[in-house]
Amino acid sequence: MAKINLLPWREEQRAEQTRQFVSMLGLFAFLMVAIVGLVHLNIAGEISHQQDRNNILTKEITALDLALKEIDELETKKQQLLSRMGVIQSLQQQRPQIVHLFDEFVRTVPEGIYLTSIKQNGNDLVINGVAESNGRVSAYMRNIDSSPWMSTPKLTVIETKKGTLRSSEFVLTTSQSSPKDENENGEGS
Repeated sequence: MAKINLLPWREEQRAEQTRQFVSMLGLFAFLMVAIVGLVHLNIAGEISHQQDRNNILTKEITALDLALKEIDELETKKQQLLSRMGVIQSLQQQRPQIVHLFDEFVRTVPEGIYLTSIKQNGNDLVINGVAESNGRVSAYMRNIDSSPWMSTPKLTVIETKKGTLRSSEFVLTTSQSSPKDENENGEGS
């Protein structure tokens, strides 16, 4: 039998298989690097896109915050204007009340009473005067109580002065009212 040496053929085959394995390994490594690179680029693109969206949202939120501040300032100005309008309107409504009040002073003061001073603090009135008798002060208080423009008279001080004529100095407190207020309260009951 002839001796056939198969070792060089086997070595060539092994070398070819090793070369194929290395080339396949290199190809797979290249493909893996390419796939990882593509995934990395894709993720980086998504991150960049999301950051752009976040920047747009941040700008919009800043613009809306400015708009909300403007709205709050406008609301504050609106409340200030409404309060001013309320004050002006109440002053307009109260303007004729002083005329009615002075008219009521003339109507309610009976003969024999002389008013020396009248002070107003809000709706409260302090009336100082001189009366010929205590009965006239009582009549004055009844007149005030029946007046639609004054209510709740309270006698604070009454002093009798003896001299040539007997007279009483008095201090009376009362409240200014309005006939409209009484009608509104009566309707609500």
